[in-house]
Amino acid sequence: MDSVQKVVERLLRSTSALETSNLPYSVIGGNAVAAWVRRVDPAAVRFTKDVDLMVRREDFPAVTAALTASGFVYAEVVGVHVFVDGPEGSVRDAVHVLFSDEKVRPDYTQSAPSLAEVEYDPEGRYRVLSLEALVRMKLTSFRRKDQVHVQDMIGVGLIDRTWLTRLPVDLASRLQELLDDPEG
Repeated sequence: MDSVQKVVERLLRSTSALETSNLPYSVIGGNAVAAWVRRVDPAAVRFTKDVDLMVRREDFPAVTAALTASGFVYAEVVGVHVFVDGPEGSVRDAVHVLFSDEKVRPDYTQSAPSLAEVEYDPEGRYRVLSLEALVRMKLTSFRRKDQVHVQDMIGVGLIDRTWLTRLPVDLASRLQELLDDPEG
């Protein structure tokens, strides 16, 4: 099985475990960007090596039980909650969990979105963050990879200058920066 297929299998296995347990969640990060980009141009999808999920903090014990029952092993690495794929799994390609409605980092200006801002991917396989919530999250984090993800969404026409008025001022200025220099 190639590395891309392994990530897809890990994504589907982890989200299926949460669906089966009736736990609210959302796919975030690179896989969420890929789900949105794929709707417009499947050839423009950029693949990622890990799976990022957002859950409610109060559901974390049940999330841990569901993922553990599906073969994942819990670890906390530098304050990040991860589920490695089996005892021999790697943190680099693990399932990373963040909490909805909380700041990912104390210095961020915005909290992570609510799980009310989700929908299913076009194939109905898993819940993904809404486009607007995903863009806010990417612009809040604004690491190099987040900038590239926003550029990917700009490149396929999911985001344009009309978005500037939809965002808080600090996030709009970051989007403006990317719109003005789409090649980085």
